[in-house]
Amino acid sequence: MRSLFNGELPRCVMFDLDGTLVDSALDLTAAVDNMLQALGRVPAGEAQVRQWVGNGAPVLVMRALSGEMHPADDAVEPELFQAAFDVFLAAYTQSNGRYSKLYPGVEELLVHLQQAGVPMAVVTNKPMAFTTPLLKALKIDHYFDQVLGGDSLPVKKPDPLPLLTVLEASGCASEWALMLGDSRHDVDAARAAGCPVVCVSYGYNHGEPVENCSPDRVVDSFVELI
Repeated sequence: MRSLFNGELPRCVMFDLDGTLVDSALDLTAAVDNMLQALGRVPAGEAQVRQWVGNGAPVLVMRALSGEMHPADDAVEPELFQAAFDVFLAAYTQSNGRYSKLYPGVEELLVHLQQAGVPMAVVTNKPMAFTTPLLKALKIDHYFDQVLGGDSLPVKKPDPLPLLTVLEASGCASEWALMLGDSRHDVDAARAAGCPVVCVSYGYNHGEPVENCSPDRVVDSFVELI
């Protein structure tokens, strides 16, 4: 990590949530499959849901209904989408945090940065109604000075605005900030915001090796950054 900042620690670290800090796929799978079964459809299963997550709840629901990674805007009738989305939200409220767990090395890095006095933030596309309870359920909410969800601003990643909002609030220049994520959206947002980006190899990148997205570094565990 220091190698990206001339031997020093970054002055702000921003984390993606799902697939980066937390393996939440089983919670999301439970909610998606509950939704599909309520509609009389076949459950998708964990392997498929892992491919679909990462772009926020509405996109996840649209993918589940259409069975496509990149569904057309008119792939699902608006009435069906809204009914399904409501079922998904209710189901995810029940499953959120139930099966999720921190990835190995996450808490070690959070403790290291906190002890070094480095401000930290979560920048996720997950709605805030689910982000805050998940952070609390995993007992990591106290590490973060700022938390931005997918509905905190008019746009979300890969738009750079969420990252730039965090940087402005923390008074940190982009070249001294680090984005830690797991997907192309994290890389694209960081590049547009002007800050270095490190990705984990284990996250949710829609089946594409994250190396293909050209982050500054790829790690198998956050322990490698300590």
